[in-house]
Amino acid sequence: MMRFLPVNLTTILVELPGLQETLALLTSLQSEPVVGIKEMIPAARTLLVHFDPESTSAEGLATEVGKRDLSIVKPRSDRQIEIPVRYDGADLENIAKLTGLDVKEVIRRHKESQFTVAFCGFAPGFSYLNGGDPALFVPRHQTPRTRIPAGSVALAGPFSGIYPQSSPGGWQLIGTTSVKMWDTNRSPSALLQPGYRVKFVEVDDVETAGADATPSTEGDDTPGSGSSDGEEKPSLSETIGTTSPHFKVSTAPIPALFQDLGRPGQANQGVSTSGVLDRSAFRAANRIVGNPAGTGCLELTLGGFSFESTSQAVIACTGAPCPITIADAKGHTTEITETHRPIALEPGDVVTFGHPHTGMRTYLAVRGGFEIDPILGSVSTDTLAAVGPSAITAGSALILKNATQGLTSVSIHEAPAIALPSANDVVILDVVLGPRTDWFTKEGLETFLQQRWKVTAESSRAGIRLSGNVSIERKDDKAELPSEGTVTGAIQVPHNGQPVLFLADHPLTGGYPVIGAVAEYHLDLTGQLPVNTMVHFRAIAPWSEIQP
Repeated sequence: MMRFLPVNLTTILVELPGLQETLALLTSLQSEPVVGIKEMIPAARTLLVHFDPESTSAEGLATEVGKRDLSIVKPRSDRQIEIPVRYDGADLENIAKLTGLDVKEVIRRHKESQFTVAFCGFAPGFSYLNGGDPALFVPRHQTPRTRIPAGSVALAGPFSGIYPQSSPGGWQLIGTTSVKMWDTNRSPSALLQPGYRVKFVEVDDVETAGADATPSTEGDDTPGSGSSDGEEKPSLSETIGTTSPHFKVSTAPIPALFQDLGRPGQANQGVSTSGVLDRSAFRAANRIVGNPAGTGCLELTLGGFSFESTSQAVIACTGAPCPITIADAKGHTTEITETHRPIALEPGDVVTFGHPHTGMRTYLAVRGGFEIDPILGSVSTDTLAAVGPSAITAGSALILKNATQGLTSVSIHEAPAIALPSANDVVILDVVLGPRTDWFTKEGLETFLQQRWKVTAESSRAGIRLSGNVSIERKDDKAELPSEGTVTGAIQVPHNGQPVLFLADHPLTGGYPVIGAVAEYHLDLTGQLPVNTMVHFRAIAPWSEIQP
């Protein structure tokens, strides 16, 4: 009844017959936890389980999970939220054609359905709603749209959903709503939580119904349950004033990002962990300046960044080694070529980063930290989910926090943890095969493991698009995989057979089969792969199901 599939060294995927069994298992593990489980991500018929390898093993976890009773169904919440919707979706006519119904009947069946939030995923605030009329079960588009507007109400298979922000997607669009599904000024930020009941109410014009209208919330009087934009906060530099110690950014050809160790534990709202791409470099930067381990740093991509310091400060630069030039207020210039050392700055010093010859990302830490407001417990900027502080561009003022609590002495004994590659180097990455390795032919698996893959320019913090001369062959190219949880390092293979290696800002769930995942000890290296680097994947062991 359950299959246990490897994902990486600290994660397994439990495959179940369907959604009801998946939610029953989730409920069981939430009410009576298994020692070692850190986080769970439910999907249509799978449960992704992250575990602590010091507390349990994949086999031990499978044994414990396999004992659970899947007949227990969690009762639905008594909270119902009514969502005003205008049935003007771009695919409304196509949905009618696919279902054999006329448009009016499609609308009637959708608004008379009683939906329940099954789980959250894909993006912050995106909820998978089940319980709709079976006549409206329609397939995804074969080719996803590159952009679906925020507020789009959509159908795919047995689910309905609402896109909380503009994003790519392949669901069939039936209508639009102006209700804000995701708002970090609200607690919880996601309007629709697992177990909530949802009813769609037709309106002639969503805008005239009120773009900021609070949806009806029967059975609940919790403050903040509606949508609220909140007042726009002034920038930190405007709030504190230019007299506060700060770094004034002069140039940022690629916007810099605040990052820390991310926001784990938010999967129930559709939020992935995100965070720094090279954790060893991040930790080293904070040790060098004596900061507490998780203090937020700036992540710089490919150098070219410069700023002026208005006060004394101590900084450190780790990761991709950029040559650094410091010009003081008197016009004297100092060249710094050695990284992983504390650097003292004086008022008026202008710091300029050159371009690294190896690696991609450099981490800039300052003693005492930057003054940044955390969002959902983290200062990380998730570029895909659009959660976190704004990107840093020319003209930004980076306020220095100058915190003293938790500081230690600076460290002068740090060194790079890994050798960073340059363009055209060949990098070997160890992979754990699974969970969907059996979706590919023997020849497809050989292609994946034997061919060298080039890092393309179409890469980002969300993922690295790889290119190879031969595509990875599936057993059945027409087969569709229901969305399931993914991890950083997962290697997803879309229909074109060219793999995508997920990085920290990857979507929480995905619908293409994952052939393998980079071992956790090589994840820092994946975040430092320049364009044109050649990647060779090396399997740690043959693929096999996990036996309890």
